[in-house]
Amino acid sequence: MTKIATIVGGGVIGGGWAARFALMGWDVRIFDPDPEAERKIAEVVAGAARALPMLYEAPMPKRGTITFHADLGEAVSGADYIQESVPERLDLKHKVIREIQAHASEGAVLGSSTSGFKPSELQEGAMRPGQIVVAHPFNPVYLLPLVELVPGGADEATVVRARTILTEIGMFPLHVRAEIDAHIADRFLEAVWREALWLVKDGIATTEEIDNAIRYGFGLRWAQMGLFETYRVAGGEAGMRHFMAQFGPCLSWPWTKLMDVPEFTEDLIDLIADQSDAQSGKYSIRELERQRDDNLVAILRALKGREAAAGKLILEHDATLRCALGDGVPLVTVRRTVPVDWTDVNGHMNEGRYGQVFSDASEELMTHVGADRAYIEAGHSYFTAENNIKYLAETLAGEEFYVETRVMQGEGKKLRLWHEMKRSSDNAMLSTCNQFLLHVSLDTRRSCPPQPHVLKAVERLAAAHAGQEEMADG
Repeated sequence: MTKIATIVGGGVIGGGWAARFALMGWDVRIFDPDPEAERKIAEVVAGAARALPMLYEAPMPKRGTITFHADLGEAVSGADYIQESVPERLDLKHKVIREIQAHASEGAVLGSSTSGFKPSELQEGAMRPGQIVVAHPFNPVYLLPLVELVPGGADEATVVRARTILTEIGMFPLHVRAEIDAHIADRFLEAVWREALWLVKDGIATTEEIDNAIRYGFGLRWAQMGLFETYRVAGGEAGMRHFMAQFGPCLSWPWTKLMDVPEFTEDLIDLIADQSDAQSGKYSIRELERQRDDNLVAILRALKGREAAAGKLILEHDATLRCALGDGVPLVTVRRTVPVDWTDVNGHMNEGRYGQVFSDASEELMTHVGADRAYIEAGHSYFTAENNIKYLAETLAGEEFYVETRVMQGEGKKLRLWHEMKRSSDNAMLSTCNQFLLHVSLDTRRSCPPQPHVLKAVERLAAAHAGQEEMADG
């Protein structure tokens, strides 16, 4: 069944929403009077299509269509989810919401990307106030999972639908239980921003020095532990109580000027802008976005490997995108995109990652025959005894590939697999692997016959794949 999302306002945030929905299989309609909207969104989607799949081992859903509409009523009619991302003017948002609700389905979720307005302010005077929620994301929307979901007076059914849809497209809906200006995250950001302005204005630090303090220090901690958990660890074995007792008195010291906002003069604006230009003006915005996206992919994948914070969310979402292997000959055991953290100084995938690819392929096959996690936890598994990998062509970051696997031998405790790694765009052979595995008891760490149901499944595949041995010998 086709799912439709409408994006009203195609700026940086709207474009990010469009990219995430489309890459997660939704058809997307866009309304934006900007004559450059189609070009701008195409560039955002291109960047997202390169970056987002790198987070997943599973194949991405079939990409949804993106269409542009000159008529707002046409764009929202029949949509399941509507995201308003117009400029932060309450009168404009009220006008847009009125027109949306005049044509939208009553069951559609109407989310607003507003970073400051409360839902009650958006719902005021609306035809169906219970249909409206704040769904405030963070840039880039297609990579960062957080979305602040603020219901206000929205219907519970609307909130449930919004949470379900946002979760399905890989986001983390943070339920903001009470209305407050700027919600939760932007209040933190505003406090840090104000302090940073004072540090620059008073000549204490440059824009680059402040950014370095964040990216080389607490920013990395916050990425996986947040604020309070970070401070809990800082309290040592005694935990948060000790931390509060030790550092609580500092709150009364004149360390910050958070309650005193510097005057936004032209001199201050020039000072900030000049320093920022000196810091990174040599890069285009697209180059900076590429750097940002690649770094976020690497950080999030690292967290994914540790099953921590946002990485755990991606791991769980990854599992929902996987599908059964089926009974094809050969079996397609892997479909994915090469992530940036798999490449070396030459710009191509390094040798160790080919081993990872074929290891993943064999694990998928083992799961397919019943040697899954439960089987391993019961004390049985297959161990690789020998690998013969041939590297036939370069594989670059962002390239999509797949692995075809054949069971060349499946008898007793022996399992031999033949893997072919191919580029998705042209089916070019990138690498092959002749892999020999032995079934092992995890109690004795010695080889032994598989359990009957696994052996039967392996023998069935070996029979189906028989007669293709010459491929492994070629």
